[in-house]
Amino acid sequence: MSLQLLVILVPVIFGLMGFAIDLGRLYLIRGELNQAANAMALAAASQLAGTAAGADTNINNAAQQAINPANGNFYNFGGTPIDPAAATVNCFSTLADASANNQGATTDCASAPPVFVQAAISVPAPLLFWSLLPGGQSQTTTVASFAVAGMSAPLCTGCGIVPLAVLARDASGADPVDWGFLPDTLYTFYYSCTGTPPAAIAGTPVPYVILNRVDPNADEFDQMFRQGSQGIQGSTTANTNACIANSSTPFACVNIGDIEQIPASGNATPGSCTATAPPVDVTAALCGIESRLDTAYPGACTTDVTDFAALSAPLNPDTDPAYYTDYSAYTGNGRRLITVAVVSAMPADTSCSAGMTVLGFRQFLVDPPADGSTFSPTDPNGRFVAIYAGSVAPVPQGWFDSRFAGACQSSSLTGPGKVVLHQ
Repeated sequence: MSLQLLVILVPVIFGLMGFAIDLGRLYLIRGELNQAANAMALAAASQLAGTAAGADTNINNAAQQAINPANGNFYNFGGTPIDPAAATVNCFSTLADASANNQGATTDCASAPPVFVQAAISVPAPLLFWSLLPGGQSQTTTVASFAVAGMSAPLCTGCGIVPLAVLARDASGADPVDWGFLPDTLYTFYYSCTGTPPAAIAGTPVPYVILNRVDPNADEFDQMFRQGSQGIQGSTTANTNACIANSSTPFACVNIGDIEQIPASGNATPGSCTATAPPVDVTAALCGIESRLDTAYPGACTTDVTDFAALSAPLNPDTDPAYYTDYSAYTGNGRRLITVAVVSAMPADTSCSAGMTVLGFRQFLVDPPADGSTFSPTDPNGRFVAIYAGSVAPVPQGWFDSRFAGACQSSSLTGPGKVVLHQ
């Protein structure tokens, strides 16, 4: 009788042990896969670039890099690397389809926004006690997880952007989507000046200025170069812009609705349109922007930027530096795509009297010269050409609430958001 009872109870005991050990391990593995899928989705969604033809490649490369064992994404108590073949990325045009894993509703990752990226991982998980029960002969079972990421609502506060302020073509508010700029249209940015505006290199001339994001405790020209090449960096110094309403705004951020100013040092104050050289801050910033296209820096970059050699060494140009007149033909990795503030007025000095109010954030693709020559940071009027792209890519960071931007309401805005997890 005891032997018979033992035979009956052994599967039960194995089953209970499986619940205690195997099920716990499966939950642990599921949690590890959740983290890996989150990392994949966030990395992939950061490569969204609207109609860029290279989006699929960039998104998949970013997702695979996120689960590279070198970045610590393992499972099974951190002991087993995730096979790249076990991870997939799909794009959807609606959040509902992405969250429901509706494989019949996938879309091209290069589609115009909105696009939601779904990262999915499926791996074999080892079984111990349950492998001794009927159906467990393979000694493994499949565990899967997926995550969805995409661009958030439009940002009220944009962080890490290039601190250039571009004058709206239409500041009346009649066109809150593009502020008078035309998609897939060339514009020549020139540094704001007094007198007859300089001739356009291509397209329509548009003035810009540099926003005051200068840490007085650091080298100003180094900062201009870094901000041109990589966007506004963080700082432990309080925000030095005397015009903004909320002084607790992070140094690396810009608020919609704020009045902005140019650097108080005077190194970026607009001069005459007939000047033979732009303000020194402008050259340093354009040297940084040049790094997005090529590394054929002129001598002024190496002399005007104090720590040029160290700052420029890790910078790589865009994978697609070709000249375009149509943004949809661009196939690069986003290095050339800059997010700038669109403002209502151009200041003539460092005071707040001009009322240079931030209307929104918009994106432009920096273009090289059409004749195949190199970008010119030393142009006397600080000119460069860019294609208006709109709000096609996520901003590095920011907020879509009014914690820093006062009365800004994301629900009434159009513009870029940041990458967020939806699941």
